[in-house]
Amino acid sequence: MLTNMDDAQVLDLPLYSLTEAGRLLGVRSVTLKRWLEGYTARGTWHRPIIRPEPTGDESVTWGEFVEGGFLSEYRKGVSLQSLRPFVNELRERFQVRYPLAHFKPAVDPSGRDWIFELQQLTGIPDQLALVQWKNQQLMWSATAESFLRKVEFDPLDAVARRMFPMGREVPVIIDPQQSFGIPQVRGIRTEAIAELVDAGESRQAVARMWGMDEREVDAAVEWERRLKAA
Repeated sequence: MLTNMDDAQVLDLPLYSLTEAGRLLGVRSVTLKRWLEGYTARGTWHRPIIRPEPTGDESVTWGEFVEGGFLSEYRKGVSLQSLRPFVNELRERFQVRYPLAHFKPAVDPSGRDWIFELQQLTGIPDQLALVQWKNQQLMWSATAESFLRKVEFDPLDAVARRMFPMGREVPVIIDPQQSFGIPQVRGIRTEAIAELVDAGESRQAVARMWGMDEREVDAAVEWERRLKAA
């Protein structure tokens, strides 16, 4: 376990290869690389969305992983290029490298107002909006709501500290300061838990082995099966 790391250090921590980050996020590695490095299509250069500029680095930091998790919430077929001006404006306004992993509106309810204003300023389409008018009030869009349900932000500095890839009600956690960012339950890698079950150990026995309950074992197994299916 890593300790004594401030927010910037945690977000800048390189944890994954492109392939591993894409596998955990359910995103093709070629797509994730486009978000990180940009790409050329039909002679037109499309700039990165996550990184301010391409770096050529194929390792993925915790901050980049979290932002990739946000982008992965959008349904296939939606072009994300029009999000870039919005992300850039967030980056400039807060002077942070990872504005979606250092997301102040996640812990400050009043932030929805200026997010809405920023959306109008940058002209992002409705299907990419983070906040929308519903029932005469500003509310998080379904995409933003899904993202916020999976990420735990520090209540003071608004930095993404942990991710719950199956939702907060499920005990599978991705924590950059535990198990080197590998999905785990109570500090035990989900892969190790699932391997024992697949080898024929009963869920009860596996639960006793690590001092957890069967629900936690089932969550680890379900997560690993999802990864394999993807």
